[in-house]
Amino acid sequence: MSLIKNLKSPGGWGALLFSLKWAQRAGGLWPMLRALSTKNSCKSCALGMGGQQGGMRNEKGHFPEVCNKSILAQSADMQGAIPMDFFHTHDVTTLSKWTPRQLELSGRLTCPVICEPNDTHYRPISWNEAIEHTAEKLKATSPDRSFFYASGRSSNEAGFLLQLFARIFGTNNVNNCSYYCHQASGVGLSQSLGTGTATVQLDDLDSADLIFLIGANPASNHPRFMRTLMETRRRGGKVIVINPAREPGLENFSVPSDMRSLLFGSEIASTYVQPHIGGDIALLKGIGKALLEAAQAQQEILNTRFIENHTQGFEEYRQDLENSSWEQLETSSGLTQGLIQDIARQYAQGENVVFAWAMGITHHGHGVQNVQSIVNLALLRGMVGRKNAGLLPLRGHSNVQGIGSIGFTPELKKNIFNNLESNYGLSLPSQKGLDTLSCMESSHLENFDFAWNLGGNLYGSNPDSTFAKEALSKVDFVLYMNTTLNQGHFNGRGKTTILLPVLARDEEPQPTTQESMFSFVRLSEGGKARHSGPRSEVSVIAEIADKVLPSDPIPWRELRETGNIRQMIGSVVPGFEKMKDIDRTQEEFHIGGRILHASEFPTDNGRAGFEICSLPEFSLERKQKNQFTLMTVRSEGQFNTVVYEEQDRYRGIKSRKVVLMNPEDIQELDLLEGQKVTVESKTGKIVDFKIAAFQVKPGNILMYYPEANVLVPRSYDQQSRTPSFKSINVVVKEKN
Repeated sequence: MSLIKNLKSPGGWGALLFSLKWAQRAGGLWPMLRALSTKNSCKSCALGMGGQQGGMRNEKGHFPEVCNKSILAQSADMQGAIPMDFFHTHDVTTLSKWTPRQLELSGRLTCPVICEPNDTHYRPISWNEAIEHTAEKLKATSPDRSFFYASGRSSNEAGFLLQLFARIFGTNNVNNCSYYCHQASGVGLSQSLGTGTATVQLDDLDSADLIFLIGANPASNHPRFMRTLMETRRRGGKVIVINPAREPGLENFSVPSDMRSLLFGSEIASTYVQPHIGGDIALLKGIGKALLEAAQAQQEILNTRFIENHTQGFEEYRQDLENSSWEQLETSSGLTQGLIQDIARQYAQGENVVFAWAMGITHHGHGVQNVQSIVNLALLRGMVGRKNAGLLPLRGHSNVQGIGSIGFTPELKKNIFNNLESNYGLSLPSQKGLDTLSCMESSHLENFDFAWNLGGNLYGSNPDSTFAKEALSKVDFVLYMNTTLNQGHFNGRGKTTILLPVLARDEEPQPTTQESMFSFVRLSEGGKARHSGPRSEVSVIAEIADKVLPSDPIPWRELRETGNIRQMIGSVVPGFEKMKDIDRTQEEFHIGGRILHASEFPTDNGRAGFEICSLPEFSLERKQKNQFTLMTVRSEGQFNTVVYEEQDRYRGIKSRKVVLMNPEDIQELDLLEGQKVTVESKTGKIVDFKIAAFQVKPGNILMYYPEANVLVPRSYDQQSRTPSFKSINVVVKEKN
């Protein structure tokens, strides 16, 4: 029996029924709509909605802006409390085998719990005991033997406060989940343009006549972006999709909030290109080479005035492309010269072009160069540094960009560092801190006694999950602040582990702020707590800080007020000056200096730079027919490491324990759909996963994250330290 259902246009009525089901699970449609209508920013992806313009509205005020992801996230926060006897009934060994979905849907955490050495179960403790235990451990810990990690679900205020505490405590081992997703984007963009974020704002997309969608699947991961793609096609624009997998939702999608699309579906991709996994640089260089060749007859194809006046490194870039043979580029990309030239022709005809990408670009050992290859193409035609065109990394969690902006990073930007020291009389540590992967490797060497996790699932986010479990088990004390359970609480335990239940964004007793992928800062008003027990993240951090550090010069008790934290942020973080008065003005804002609508770049000389990007040093020639390149992917029914549904409706997959493989490869290996196989990498092995046919480039396979993380090696991009979740050499074997 096939593991794949017959597919119609993803989204549409199915999405509406799916949303209704989850709304009913959370207490009903009207309670869900009331929750979504509050003036709080969306808890899902960084595309952003909500805030002071009202729930289900984007920064342009468009209504309705809502998707399955936001409903799933909201329903998880609206579920009932974990039963009082849950941790007594279920031991750690049992819970460590539960799926992400089982743990997420167990209910809301409402009471602090602890698991100490030799304990077989977590046990409830009081808030006072949890705070005292944590503070005493911190006092006994050398700062250099501690690290602090944040996910993108927390507020700017909580993130700023915790990183401030960590630095005054004495460590720069401060990092966030971006190091496992879009750090390559930040590094690549910063090196080329002087800024690490999107160069466009949402309004710019309204005038785009061509959008490149590279290594991204917004149908599953950023559903509201599908409306942008639909509208681009409706006004006669083009969408060029570049993805090794042929995703049904990127071919045709039914946007539920648009009646015409709901009834008839909407064509998304005008051109769909499937390179090899890891073949993006070759493809992007090929497009650039084709443009240069075409410009010999039509010079206007290139924006020579822009190149001469606002860029550097063009001649070296030109020489590199001329030295790259078409044979090399075809072999590495898996695409023909003719197809690449056709894409170049379409690009040459575009007047307002936006390049959007996600982790299919960043999750490689050459992720930074992938990003810079995209920037190079934009610079060739002057499609950055002006309105209605530019670069858009499609970031994941709702405030992952904000967490980085306010300084939750191993190295503070110089101006933030100087402002903190001069404005508040601080003497902060100056040594470079460890990034996320370095903290895990150092934990494995038993170099850490304390780890503080502000949200997220550090274990589930890691490559080589066997190593990750071992690493965290060697930390003396691990603290988690979460709303619900995840696998990290059981497979990512330290010798002693405490789980602290915190309030969801729309339950905070005071306003908080979040930043979208368009560098737009929203104000969330908070709301009434759904359960007694969970506490505000800010209040917990401030109370612990007050017990561990003297209150002079930082008045920790006063920083229980988010308004006081915003005063600090506005005074030390450039571009956040409006944060000081946002409580009073309720004026949400774009961060200054981020959106590049003029050809002056925030580099030392004001110029953007072309970068030379080498073809990846790996061979696509398979020595054996059962050797494949694996990329891990997420499903429509999950968000990051959180899994809400085992089936993937948009791909038509009924189970997550599958290997998605091209039908030609299935036939060549004499396998059958539904047959169980073993998949091995140099890092680990997975058994009893079933084969499912899918339109992925031959020689490449897909498996779901985080289930396949055991296969992902700890190889990474040297410049950004982003792990290679999407370019893994594996062998597929029949089950013995």
